[in-house]
Amino acid sequence: MKIHLGTNDITELRNAVVTSGTFDGVHVGHQKILARLREEADRIGGETVLITYWPHPRQVLKPWDNSLKLLTTFPEKATVLEKYGVDHLVKIPFTQEFAQMSSEEYIRVILTERVHTKKLIIGYDHRFGKNRDGGLKELQEFAPKYGYEVEEIPRQDIDEIGVSSTKIRRSLETGDVKTANEYLGRPYSVAGMVVHGQKIGRTIGFPTANIHVKESYKLIPADGIYAVQVCNKYEKRDGMLNIGNRPTIGGDDKTIEVHIFDFDEDIYDSEISVEFIDLIRREEKFSSVEALQNQLKQDEIAVKACLSNYKAKNHDQ
Repeated sequence: MKIHLGTNDITELRNAVVTSGTFDGVHVGHQKILARLREEADRIGGETVLITYWPHPRQVLKPWDNSLKLLTTFPEKATVLEKYGVDHLVKIPFTQEFAQMSSEEYIRVILTERVHTKKLIIGYDHRFGKNRDGGLKELQEFAPKYGYEVEEIPRQDIDEIGVSSTKIRRSLETGDVKTANEYLGRPYSVAGMVVHGQKIGRTIGFPTANIHVKESYKLIPADGIYAVQVCNKYEKRDGMLNIGNRPTIGGDDKTIEVHIFDFDEDIYDSEISVEFIDLIRREEKFSSVEALQNQLKQDEIAVKACLSNYKAKNHDQ
């Protein structure tokens, strides 16, 4: 997959089959569009193109509103899109100026002159252009003038899946990662740098890697203890992760800490990602460090059982 920053460097594509949107999370609804995109490109001997916008339009149009948390950073989104057969990922910088582009100007400049769209495939509620005034009607109206075909994925095809990025965000915000994972078609993941913490975990038999997520807009699931799989460049290991303020030991700031089973290597300053499999319990305050330690032993048993069941179902030995 080739990533284009903007549209200026795109040379003429062969029978470009195009879709566009934010595609946050690249969930199973998005995947339906991507499958149709690949199918059509293969049928006409073309190339698949996905046009996306960065930053997320809401971050530009409502910069004072920090409530929107995203399911995928741009690198995460690109990695998933490549797996679904996207040949060209076009990253258009979303600015106030770009937001003023009319729907016809977008069709003429971006879709026609820059990307040379042969066929456009969109979801049923696709909007674009200034004030989101463009949709299927405008795309069909200008299709003869600019020489492309347009196809809309039927509403019932998406509705029967019953998925949206908003539903996934709500699930994660309540700790329901199993539902989120079903909607995503894969485990939700968070990546970050391993940084030095207070090293309290190792004094109670549960050394942890503290993960710093630099993207403030990345959605972090609800506080609690999770069964996770920890990935670095070379391997995937089982682990038990805590998100929260660690009330038993008087913690103030929220941390993300993962105890990796049967692992004792120095991974400070390295990047790791964690895949969330299930919530084991909510974070709570215990009467003593000893009580916390006893509970963590029970949590470890529960996490290992959860991951064993998960791997058996997914044949991931």
